[in-house]
Amino acid sequence: MKVLVTGGAGFIGSHLVDRLLGDGTDVTVMDDLSTGAERNLTAAAQAPNFRFVNGSILDGGLVDGLVADVQLVFHLAAAVGVRRIIEDPLASMATNVNGTEHVLASAHRYGARVLLASTSEIYGRSRQLPFREAGERLLGATSIHRWSYATAKALDEHLAFAYAERGLKVSIVRYFNSYGPRVDQNGYGSVVARFIWQALNGLPITVHGDGKQSRCFTYVSDTVDWTVRAATNDNALNGVFNLGNPHEVTILDLAIEVRRLAGSSSEIRFEPYDSAYPSGFEDPPRRVPDVTRAQTLLGFEPRVDLAEGLMRTLEWCRRNYGVTVKS
Repeated sequence: MKVLVTGGAGFIGSHLVDRLLGDGTDVTVMDDLSTGAERNLTAAAQAPNFRFVNGSILDGGLVDGLVADVQLVFHLAAAVGVRRIIEDPLASMATNVNGTEHVLASAHRYGARVLLASTSEIYGRSRQLPFREAGERLLGATSIHRWSYATAKALDEHLAFAYAERGLKVSIVRYFNSYGPRVDQNGYGSVVARFIWQALNGLPITVHGDGKQSRCFTYVSDTVDWTVRAATNDNALNGVFNLGNPHEVTILDLAIEVRRLAGSSSEIRFEPYDSAYPSGFEDPPRRVPDVTRAQTLLGFEPRVDLAEGLMRTLEWCRRNYGVTVKS
């Protein structure tokens, strides 16, 4: 099988590429390196069944030519990271909507199957917990850029379902805070990356707000395993799935655990959201996935718990970045 991975130089994308190459798949990566990094593909580049194309999903002609040559597209390319979205909402929305439309249109044209990577941001500040795929979405005012990412990714899903009605084979996965080796403070997994960097360098570990906000963190190997299942299992066709470890942890407890595992003496310092984000920034108090659907149709069961995943991530950061892990 020939596969295209958009955003394949990114955090999740590069781990997915490694997995696919290990399975013997012919993999083409398309990435403009705006958030991804070539170093993430160092090992992949040695494989004879690997090809890298430096380009943007906003280039419709380039996308079309690449999709025409594959049977399956993993569409992970996106503008990610809340801070990045807030700083440049126009470019972010263009990438996340127009780029996705290019991918879906070309896949429909050539009969390729698509795995669309979406996000837990879809649910906004919904209080219907745990989040179910068919549950309500609750967003804030359109004047607050923080919600533009959720809106853009929701439109991506609407586009996918609309193309599905025209015959496109597509599956959608909503990621919940994936983390692991290659985390980046400026991209995906930023809170884990920031805490590790601060702990290893003896700096204050900065927790926004009171730290009682909670999230569910999914080790990247689990994310990748079930992304592949959703992309290749017929039970997943035309469906959307939460992919996340349902174990809930507060951000304060995450900071304490990172400090403990790192053997760090860093203090934990609470900072107001306004120190890092524009006035009016809203952070949902809880995000917990209901993974029943993924369990039932895909056999989803997270294999790596938080303590083990954080330890693996810490060890990777020490080996690859020395003490200073900020990229």
